[in-house]
Amino acid sequence: MAGRDHGDLRVLGLILAATAVLIVVVLVFGGPMIQGLAATLNEGVGLKTAAVWSFGVTVALFVLFALVAGDGLIGELQFMLGAFFSFFALITLLIAWVF
Repeated sequence: MAGRDHGDLRVLGLILAATAVLIVVVLVFGGPMIQGLAATLNEGVGLKTAAVWSFGVTVALFVLFALVAGDGLIGELQFMLGAFFSFFALITLLIAWVF
């Protein structure tokens, strides 16, 4: 192992150095633009409003699922109830995040 080639370590060092330079350039040139963008954004929708919209969307979605399920509705009810609460939580958080 005395004649081991360090070419892989040299390539890794170059990649890490190039990544560090790229991050510094993005922060220097993109920082003021990101701060200006953040100043123009309004507060958005809170969790209470998102929960109301999410409940409506989830109920409509699961009514559609129940209609499409047909004969399997009674056998799948326990899965639909569990999925309802999962969908409700996920859609609430997504609405609050996006809007």
